[in-house]
Amino acid sequence: MTEKPRVPVEYYTDEYFDSWNYADRSMGRFSMYWFARRYYAALVRRYAPRDGGRLLEMGCGLGHLLGLLQDDYQCYGVDLIERSVRESRKNAPKAQVRQGDATDLSMYEDNSFSAVVALHLVEHLPEPDTTIREVARILKVGGIFLFATPHPEYALRRFKDRDTDAIGKDKTHINCHVPQVWRNWCQEAGLEMVKHFGDGLWDVPYLPLIPRALQFAMFGFPAFLQVITRTTWMPLALGVNQVGIARKRG
Repeated sequence: MTEKPRVPVEYYTDEYFDSWNYADRSMGRFSMYWFARRYYAALVRRYAPRDGGRLLEMGCGLGHLLGLLQDDYQCYGVDLIERSVRESRKNAPKAQVRQGDATDLSMYEDNSFSAVVALHLVEHLPEPDTTIREVARILKVGGIFLFATPHPEYALRRFKDRDTDAIGKDKTHINCHVPQVWRNWCQEAGLEMVKHFGDGLWDVPYLPLIPRALQFAMFGFPAFLQVITRTTWMPLALGVNQVGIARKRG
């Protein structure tokens, strides 16, 4: 039996949101983060049942996605970090947000959620396959599991230093897997993958000599186009991260 990786809980403090990828990007209006949250909210509205039912965001971060969806669903959020809970309650005042282990879904009844969202969470978990089974348990038939997680073998990663790129530098990434692994775990849990795609090659630079800004324009434009058109056409190989939308089968 493979030993499950240790969860580096020492990093999950209020300072987490000032570290690694959070430290490298703006979260202001019209930033990549700002556009991404609106994109994910649009995906939830498109693929989840429009029944005004319950939505859970596991690892709700700063609560911006919940804030966008709180008028469409009965929103719940959970995060391990105290700062996350404070900020989420401020940014999504209609949501019910608690501090705790996002993998503990035991307080939720079977078939009780229209959507479960986990953006950049599953790679932090010691046993993501077990968590996906729990997600499937609490989803209604037809409900969706929307997740985003690193793609450790995306097309241009061979040009990056794996210890310092956007995936490797975050020391809390303990379970990064290729797309087939996530598809298998979803299928085994009774979830049908309806969309599985990449989020673009935004982790520039990849090439020497060419200015970083120019590379971001070159490699990042397809991702920007996907986001503003709210489509899902980007091949998995062309995503630093992979995005999955899995629906609970009847």
